[in-house]
Amino acid sequence: MTETIPLPPTPVLETARLVLRPLAERDTAAVQRIFPQWELVKHLHAGVPWPYPEDGAATNMVQCLEDRAKGLKFYWAITLKGCDEIRGRIDLWAYDPERRDSRGFWLDPELWGQGLMTEAANAVTDYALVTLGWPHLYLTNAIENRRSARVKEKQGATLAYTEPYDFVVGRMDRQVWLLTREAWLARQAK
Repeated sequence: MTETIPLPPTPVLETARLVLRPLAERDTAAVQRIFPQWELVKHLHAGVPWPYPEDGAATNMVQCLEDRAKGLKFYWAITLKGCDEIRGRIDLWAYDPERRDSRGFWLDPELWGQGLMTEAANAVTDYALVTLGWPHLYLTNAIENRRSARVKEKQGATLAYTEPYDFVVGRMDRQVWLLTREAWLARQAK
């Protein structure tokens, strides 16, 4: 595996309806309230404990802030404009050409179906491929998670392959998508 270059500080990214700001310890209570919902968690990687423990968000927050301090990963709190409370999270790993999973996300199910995750993913994708100049992102989802796959399709990613993977719900295939800088820029030019 190639050595990754530490990431710069996490920037604030704004969209029409969202502010993506650096994840902070103050988000822990809201995450603990929102996150432990089966529909939200079931298609995440099997390392997510289920049932979600009472200290799950606090434990995860410590790990996230440690990874961020080491420059290994970006963590953005997804907030609605005009309200600073976290409603979801989007993560971006440091670029590594051998890594086959570059970004992850979750969103409060109360906000599903409004295009907000696509909006957040577009901001992070543009940051990675344009601002940071990365050549591509590999993006993944459980094959049953059509909402997540739809975000990738809207972004212009192409399905590279499927492979078995362990999710909270159990073992199933995951889709691995490739989104190149060229495809992203061509889609944005339309």
